[in-house]
Amino acid sequence: MLELRNAAKMVGADYHIHATSLAFERGTLNVLLGPTLSGKTSLMRLMAGLDRPTSGSIHFDGVDVTGMPVQKRNVAMVYQQFINYPAFTVYENIASPMRIAGKDAATIDREVRKAADLMRLTPYLDRTPLNLSGGQQQRTALARALVKNASLVLMDEPLANLDYKLREELRAELPKIFAQSGAIFVYATTEPSEALLLGGNTATLSEGRVTQFGPTISVYRKPLDLITAKTFADPPLNFIDVVKAGGVFQRQNAEIFAVPSHLAGMADGPVTVAFHPHHLGLSEQTPGAVRLKARTQLSEITGSESFVYLDYDGVRWVMLAHGIHDIDPDTDIDVFLDVRHLMAFDTDGRAIASDATA
Repeated sequence: MLELRNAAKMVGADYHIHATSLAFERGTLNVLLGPTLSGKTSLMRLMAGLDRPTSGSIHFDGVDVTGMPVQKRNVAMVYQQFINYPAFTVYENIASPMRIAGKDAATIDREVRKAADLMRLTPYLDRTPLNLSGGQQQRTALARALVKNASLVLMDEPLANLDYKLREELRAELPKIFAQSGAIFVYATTEPSEALLLGGNTATLSEGRVTQFGPTISVYRKPLDLITAKTFADPPLNFIDVVKAGGVFQRQNAEIFAVPSHLAGMADGPVTVAFHPHHLGLSEQTPGAVRLKARTQLSEITGSESFVYLDYDGVRWVMLAHGIHDIDPDTDIDVFLDVRHLMAFDTDGRAIASDATA
């Protein structure tokens, strides 16, 4: 188990990582999800031993490794910017951690060829990195991490430079590979959709703070606060400030729609309600969906789906509609909100308990 116990990192007077406590079990996949500069890489550097926390401690299998250098830890790291030995062939790049570990020649050859086959690198084993494409170089770095048989595998947006098909294949395969080895697998990404595809557990980050950690689907469906809900939303989360008054939500003293049953027990007063773009549609898809009037701003067609950007009472929303919908800007249209999935947050941004599912 890898444990961070109130680990914090300061640079000068600024916190790069606020006091963080996390525990990752062996054989688990753990996603760090957050926008650029949210602290994902800084947190991984603490886990690896590349940086030492300013305060707090880091433990591995119950042993305090806070001051232990990365060279003495069984850690493998892969970055978005591929890092390979330029003078080595692909074969020697992959073999390098096993040679350092003193493995015999037969074991090295077997494991190199196994990893190369998985990463579609077999035809390129005799080439040097400068004679490879960017995607091939990244696959070489992934293969080297794979054969190291590390206890902790840290991957910082490792698939960003790969082509779509290979990226989708590796998203499915990598967690299985490392889980079978019993390693702790930590994967950083800016993409909520990637976190959902990978599954496992997710820690959401914002400005150097871990806002929530738990099973990925649970964090997505039950965010503890508005920051987490926004972090775990792509396209962006839709939200609007309203006032609960008895059985209705009001805006500027006018009723906009009835409070759904899963939020009926909340106290009256100001609240922010939020929902994902796919819960807003152009037709009444479910019984009880609420009809609202909105004005279009822009339509974007992406194959079999369309993003329609809307103005609702001065608030910008985005709707994800199935099919091709090329709607002229500044058109008043009816949209339908599935209120069963509404999330609610108080004036401090904390989630109000409900039975909704995102």
